[in-house]
Amino acid sequence: MSGGLLVAGTTSDAGKSVVTAGICRWLVRRGVKVAPFKAQNMSLNSFVTREGAEIGRAQAMQAQAARVEPTALMNPVLLKPGSDRSSQVVLMGRAVGEMSARGYHGGRQEQLLSTVVDCLEQLRGTYDAVICEGAGSPAEINLRRTDIVNMGIARAARFPVVVVGDIDRGGVFASFFGTTALLSAEDQALIAGYLVNKFRGDVSLLEPGLDMLRDLTGRPTYGVLPFAHGLGIDEEDGLRVSLRGTVRESAVAPPHGEDILRVAVCAVPLMSNFTDVDALAAEPGVIVRFVDRAEELADADLVIVPGTRGTVKALAWLRERGLADALRRRAAEGRPVLGICGGYQILGEEIEDDVESRAGKVDGLGLLPLRVRFDREKTLARPVGEALGAPVEGYEIHHGVADVRGGEPFLTDGQGQRLDGCRSGAVWGTHWHGSLESDEFRRRFLTEIARAAGRRFVPAPDTCFAGLREEQLDRLGDLIEEHADTDALWRLIESGAPTGLPFIAPGAPGARA
Repeated sequence: MSGGLLVAGTTSDAGKSVVTAGICRWLVRRGVKVAPFKAQNMSLNSFVTREGAEIGRAQAMQAQAARVEPTALMNPVLLKPGSDRSSQVVLMGRAVGEMSARGYHGGRQEQLLSTVVDCLEQLRGTYDAVICEGAGSPAEINLRRTDIVNMGIARAARFPVVVVGDIDRGGVFASFFGTTALLSAEDQALIAGYLVNKFRGDVSLLEPGLDMLRDLTGRPTYGVLPFAHGLGIDEEDGLRVSLRGTVRESAVAPPHGEDILRVAVCAVPLMSNFTDVDALAAEPGVIVRFVDRAEELADADLVIVPGTRGTVKALAWLRERGLADALRRRAAEGRPVLGICGGYQILGEEIEDDVESRAGKVDGLGLLPLRVRFDREKTLARPVGEALGAPVEGYEIHHGVADVRGGEPFLTDGQGQRLDGCRSGAVWGTHWHGSLESDEFRRRFLTEIARAAGRRFVPAPDTCFAGLREEQLDRLGDLIEEHADTDALWRLIESGAPTGLPFIAPGAPGARA
């Protein structure tokens, strides 16, 4: 077979990514060779595949759930926002230019339909099943004509669609009904049913509503997934609206030593790959929070300046909020600072950017001896090396090329030769995302931070980040197995949407039953 399913949602952040991952993990555990797919993704959290292609981190996470190697086929179009009106377009893992939202939806998107359909067909030729993730809502009637990620791809592949709704937000029944009723008859014919996400309480109290929904739409609800705390998986869209004081979910365990470590992450504009700090949050006794005020750095043992899609913009933001001066004071006092990717560039002496911001030469914070020049070609790599005497793996996604003019090497080839980054006093910097997921390196780095901060913190000797991630993916698979009608889902994947599903008026504008 080469069946499949599209997981759509009533809204963004309804739970499409985690449901897709959960279905992939459930299927692979029952012996099905399965792959994830998202035709078009908009995210600042991305990943580099083994072949050097950039895709959304959510699809990389879903591939791990399916126990397969992620490839560009799984996310052929990635949009990386650079402002409210424009995004960098990444096609088949390579950046092909900046485009306004109007320009993309005005024709470019339709041209990409054949590409995404071809990628999906290649996956269908290799795997038993492909589980597709939609984007936003399939009922965005203003965008339906150019849609390639929701009903556009479902229609092209003749895949059944399950619509996920977040009941924790409220209004889930109206959202299910309204989503269906705003689609054309042809699209509605593929809407097989619904899946409730993030339910709290007694399911029996919900059942009358589910029965009424079936009576109204002629479609069943395939499961009610309970609210699950602390899933801690890679996110797609980034942290929401107000970041000040947001705490990254941490392992519920006491510190291994006598003290804790506090990590403050500067919530810079267009923050990318904030998942870099998840490995720190997984350590017992490490508290990670996102901040946007200078006074919030005062009690931090480590401050991280993370990656960003707008390095010069983030630098200006740090200065405007007094965070730049606070970082300089920390460095002068020998208090630890770590810059990752764009954050590393910000900590340098000078940035020459004629690509991203086109701001020309801009002074950096001067905390690390390097100068950065932006290249039009993006560096995409999966490097390996050594730091603090421990092996390190990571991935690189950046336009900036660093000319390091001093300091100590940070990431080396094991023979002391610099591969990337540098250290000056208590300030570190690297382009490598994901380096903190290397367990032994993370433990040694945190030991250094604790020593510099005067904390009696000791990293737990047995924290395995890869193992914790696997446990979380198994939890997603368990949610599907225990709370969804898996027999009915399998019938959808194998046989497609049931025939004779009723049309719900009024349908899309101009639609007829």
